[in-house]
Amino acid sequence: MVTAVTIREVPEGVRDLLAQQARERGQSLQAYLLGVLSRQAQFSQNRELLAEIESEFEAERGGAGPEAPNSWEVLAEVRAEPGEAGRRSGGSLGASA
Repeated sequence: MVTAVTIREVPEGVRDLLAQQARERGQSLQAYLLGVLSRQAQFSQNRELLAEIESEFEAERGGAGPEAPNSWEVLAEVRAEPGEAGRRSGGSLGASA
């Protein structure tokens, strides 16, 4: 499902800078802003994932052992999974059953 988002009262200078950045990338303002919003959403997902990992480490009263996956591997795995349901359904991150 696609949702339209409207932002009101954007200062002209802000709009002009964003439009310039979009032109420099050969994009429409809409496409550029969609990219900005998508990256921000991904950053939020990464922060949630890192907080979840930190919580698991604290619960176990320790850190990653020698066989723990690298953080980039965990992030790549989560990014490859479809949607939020896939990320949460596995329980413990990076652990194998």
